[in-house]
Amino acid sequence: MSSNSDIDNLIDLMAKLPGLGPRSARRAVLHLIRKRALLLTPLSDAMQQVAVTARECLNCGNVGTTDICDICDSEDRATGELCVVEDVADLWAMERAGVFKGRYHVLGGTLSALDGVGPDELRIPRLKDRVLAEGISEVILALNATVDGQTTAHYIADQLEGQVRLTSLAQGVPIGGELDYLDDGTITAALRARKEL
Repeated sequence: MSSNSDIDNLIDLMAKLPGLGPRSARRAVLHLIRKRALLLTPLSDAMQQVAVTARECLNCGNVGTTDICDICDSEDRATGELCVVEDVADLWAMERAGVFKGRYHVLGGTLSALDGVGPDELRIPRLKDRVLAEGISEVILALNATVDGQTTAHYIADQLEGQVRLTSLAQGVPIGGELDYLDDGTITAALRARKEL
């Protein structure tokens, strides 16, 4: 058995993170060990704290440390606009751009017949409830420009037709693109040029 089993285990765990393979994970772990007091210990403490306190917002599906996230809790964000995104990374990308001042709804994925993901596996029923309960005047479908994303957008549009103004992101979002990989300027342009469905 290796005398470095704890370190090897940390490398294996780090290699499972998006964007990190085994080589990058080894470099990251070595750097953390070298900067133990400055990085490793505070990182370990922060990760332990987040493991205990992180939770999904009961209203929108965002990730935070309270049952209702700051965005849903803010009266300033009650604009009547609801931006529907696939996952939390997309919500964070929209927030990074700093142009949307309404509230969000995280679906938790997209419809996919191949993967057996239907409307009930996503937060689509909750979306319909929110539109009525919160007096939503516009639903902005900010879903990824993938086949599954567009299928989901059309399904939601059918479900909400006649109940609310429906728009989607427009220019700047490439076909096959994902919001989390777009720069802030592209997201800003796409949100400002949204169109009716």
